[in-house]
Amino acid sequence: MAKLRWLGHAAWHIEVDGKSVLIDPFITNNPAAPVKLDELGKVDFVIVTHEHFDHLGDAFEICKRNDALFVALYELKVRAEQDGVKRTMGANIGGTFTADGLRLTFVPAVHTGNPSGVVIHGSDATIYHAGDTALFGDMRLIGQLYRPDVALLPIGSLFTMGPQEAAVAASLVKPKVVIPMHYNTFDAIRQDPKQFERLVRAKAKGVKVVVLNPGESFEYARKGARKG
Repeated sequence: MAKLRWLGHAAWHIEVDGKSVLIDPFITNNPAAPVKLDELGKVDFVIVTHEHFDHLGDAFEICKRNDALFVALYELKVRAEQDGVKRTMGANIGGTFTADGLRLTFVPAVHTGNPSGVVIHGSDATIYHAGDTALFGDMRLIGQLYRPDVALLPIGSLFTMGPQEAAVAASLVKPKVVIPMHYNTFDAIRQDPKQFERLVRAKAKGVKVVVLNPGESFEYARKGARKG
């Protein structure tokens, strides 16, 4: 069973294959974050999709507190080491690799800040976190190659896809479940997730939409899933 807890914005706490994984841990100064740093519990991995403040967030501090492995594109890995993070792994967009027993793939994203998305290949779920991105046609390849069970897609517009573009992204990736993120943290990215849900029903038939509030979680196993 994989458990995905939304921490607001693009921050996620994912439990998969016995590992505790944070992605884009923007906690401090995130008005939507439901937790503080000392409430996160044990963390094994911190994965960061790009260098912008609202994604890099507290990554370095969390790694130092937990002796967690920091995983990101190579240039950001170097920056983590310069900041005193002891355990790091730098990769690049391309093939699948293993980091301390967790299989990962960095995939393209269309954005600034040396962007990427990331695919986590778990035994109970394959999870695609798109990072900050615009819609692009090669999302179809991400779906064909990695067949994610769950896709986490930004819908805030202005800096990323909006609901319409993200619904088309869902039709290209074809996950079993899509969860919107990167919206309503600030007024500039205010969106109605119900609009996204309606658009997915029209454009990506068969894809289930799960809408979470910050702090809520969703559990998935390939034989079934439930919201918690």
